[in-house]
Amino acid sequence: MDLLATTSAVAVSSYALLSTIYKSAQALYAQPTNPSSLQNDLEQAGVVLPSVDVIVPCFNEDPNTLSECLASIASQDYAGKLRVIVVDDGSANRDLLGPVHKIYASDPRFRIILMAKNVGKRKAQIAAIRSSSGDLVLNVDSDTILAVDVVTKLVSKMQDPDVGAAMGQLIASNRNETWLTKLIDMEYWLACNEERAAQARFGAVMCCCGPCAMYRRSALALLLDQYETQFFRGKPSDFGEDRHLTILMLKAGFRTEYVPDAIAATVVPDSLGPYLRQQLRWARSTFRDTFLALRLLPELDRYLTLDVVGQNLGPLLLALSSLAALAQFVIGGSVAWWTVLTIAAMTMVRCSVAAFRARDMRFLGFSLHTPINIFLLLPMKAYALCTLSNSDWLSRKVMVTSDGENKAVIPHAATGISSARSGVSSAAICKPGLSHRASSVAATESVCGPERSSAYK
Repeated sequence: MDLLATTSAVAVSSYALLSTIYKSAQALYAQPTNPSSLQNDLEQAGVVLPSVDVIVPCFNEDPNTLSECLASIASQDYAGKLRVIVVDDGSANRDLLGPVHKIYASDPRFRIILMAKNVGKRKAQIAAIRSSSGDLVLNVDSDTILAVDVVTKLVSKMQDPDVGAAMGQLIASNRNETWLTKLIDMEYWLACNEERAAQARFGAVMCCCGPCAMYRRSALALLLDQYETQFFRGKPSDFGEDRHLTILMLKAGFRTEYVPDAIAATVVPDSLGPYLRQQLRWARSTFRDTFLALRLLPELDRYLTLDVVGQNLGPLLLALSSLAALAQFVIGGSVAWWTVLTIAAMTMVRCSVAAFRARDMRFLGFSLHTPINIFLLLPMKAYALCTLSNSDWLSRKVMVTSDGENKAVIPHAATGISSARSGVSSAAICKPGLSHRASSVAATESVCGPERSSAYK
């Protein structure tokens, strides 16, 4: 009993010390700096704006959700040349998506690529990149709505030739739907405006998130073969494409940035099952790429080393203290009050600081994330570490039809989130409007590779 109590107390004290140092440094570096003059430069006469190709890979997306996504792209206020490549990756509901494809194919800025079969998000994305020709490439998830100025704001950051990638701020479009979506929306704010904002101070955002990330096409051309052929323990690694591509950019010597006022609203899981499956996939991706990221640390600022240590050693210490406290309670019936009170105090301090920085009292409710983290996410991350070789996306399963064909089936597939239900109106972040002109729908089998069980969320 004394050993368990001591282990729990030492582990939680170490966690509190590490977390205090890490979060204090993070809060310091996450403070906004003076805005760049690059956006003003874009507005000056005579500046040649880079062309932008927007890539939207989609699979079995709800037609209304996809339509809202494409409408937000069509409504961008960017003054330069803008093209959009929508890649339908062998969707089983293509008959329902057909009317959406038809509407946007009549806009000369849009090109619709219909993959003959599902090849996975990464290969669908690569097919679009290889058929693109823009100076910059913006990847947008098919359930994401962009604010009207996202392209302009990201392009202003990409005017620096040393920047290889930049991401915008993510919010949950359906945040008012359930208690979990409200929690995830706060989690996204913290991930963007604490973690990414601090990393961006040193030009090394470690993951430019998939729903809204812009890349320099010349840099992509150098990295595309490495990106396409990522393996882990001899098996193709298809998920975690955003984190892996970001690390490849850093490895190649490019800066990666965060643009907080480029707002993108994306659909998040509204129940624990899909949320935990998503977190399991993300945890495996993070663990796989951590070793690659470690090689970069000697070339980066020392804060980035603290960031990696805080994100990996911190949860380990928290898990150890929680396990020892739980064992102490189960075996001896005594409560490890020092552990409980320390965790509670750390939680309230963090939530209070977040509420102050965001000027939003709802962040006090983020304290609910602590028990979810301890009792669900930490065990899930331990499971992820033990099953790193598993490359299933977990969002669907493969069913064999009567004619012997493999067909993707998404369990408990979420329906589209309308503006009225989401609490985040698409009209509030983008201007309506769409022109309809000559058709541009293409079918292709140009991307080869084994069919995989892979849904995009």
